[in-house]
Amino acid sequence: MKGSIQKKGKIYYAVIPIAGKRKWFRGGTKKDAEKILAEKVVDVSQGTYREMPKITFQDFSKLWLESYAKDNVKPSTLSGYNHTIEKRLIPAFGHLQMSNISTRAMQLYVADRRRNICGKSILNEVVLLKTMFKHAYKWDYIKINPCEHLERPKTVKPEIDILEPTETSILLDNSSNLYRIAFLTAILTGVRAGELWALQWGDLDWNSMKIYIRRSVWRNQFQTPKSKSAIRKIDLPDTLIPELRKWKLACPLSEHDLMFPSQDGQITCHDNAMKRHFNQALRRAKLRHVSFHSLRHTNASIRIQAGQNIKYMSSQLGHASVKITLDTYGHLFNDQDFNRRQVDMLEKTFYTSVRNPLEKPLQNAEKGLAVVANPL
Repeated sequence: MKGSIQKKGKIYYAVIPIAGKRKWFRGGTKKDAEKILAEKVVDVSQGTYREMPKITFQDFSKLWLESYAKDNVKPSTLSGYNHTIEKRLIPAFGHLQMSNISTRAMQLYVADRRRNICGKSILNEVVLLKTMFKHAYKWDYIKINPCEHLERPKTVKPEIDILEPTETSILLDNSSNLYRIAFLTAILTGVRAGELWALQWGDLDWNSMKIYIRRSVWRNQFQTPKSKSAIRKIDLPDTLIPELRKWKLACPLSEHDLMFPSQDGQITCHDNAMKRHFNQALRRAKLRHVSFHSLRHTNASIRIQAGQNIKYMSSQLGHASVKITLDTYGHLFNDQDFNRRQVDMLEKTFYTSVRNPLEKPLQNAEKGLAVVANPL
């Protein structure tokens, strides 16, 4: 069986007779069409050829969201997928057949988007495209996955804003009574905002001085934490325990026994807490504006300055791996004062564990020499 290459306008097609009918396969360039022709001829000859269901990107998006994403990702992630697909991907690819979307078309889309938005945002869109087309390939909607060789854009890590210990003290002094202990807890534990507002008094083990992260909050709804590693227990500093005991007596009653509810006992709305309490505290303290996530960065900085074990620090922050911790905060380990303290710790440990035991024989030897030198 032979096929042919046909040209319509500027587009080349591979044309193959299958079951008495001529099938046209869009190739784009002549080289693309020749490659498709060779593949189709082999498939038909070996009896492995099968028709790909025709479906547009827009229709596949709906199918993918309903069949996969809805049951496999958190509500917050699903909301982000819906927004990106509706506002960005459908306007770009919605009318195209899935089998006609090429790597080149997507790479041009990425290049165009990079001119308007930051690398992290376009990276999220590329990751979503790769995930969708991976399933399209598995579900036999496409013969070749065009995302396989789609290059991920390079991203520039945003600068991490950290409050100094004196600044955190000033911030707390200017915080309202309703959320002062919540802010203190965020600084001393490094919990994420959603984890903080989801804490219940039952998550706190007073005896072992640990707090258990079991859930998170998104849009006034409880959900599972960010990842499996985010489900963890955090060791609490001694100074935080009495503060929490006093706060428990003053804490507004809530249906869910929340540690840090709103004034009326409901789940704290993060945006409201930021506008009415956190940002106002920053203004009263005459501090520069930082995001609430900076308290988590501040906690990590304090842990590094204290010389905590990196694996322990990673587990306390709920990172999926030590690599994430190092990628995020690795530059803080290069601080000159921090490095000097690491050397001092090495020296102190060495002389405590090695030199002192050796000093005794040395001292005895010196005494022996003195006896020999002065036998009388």
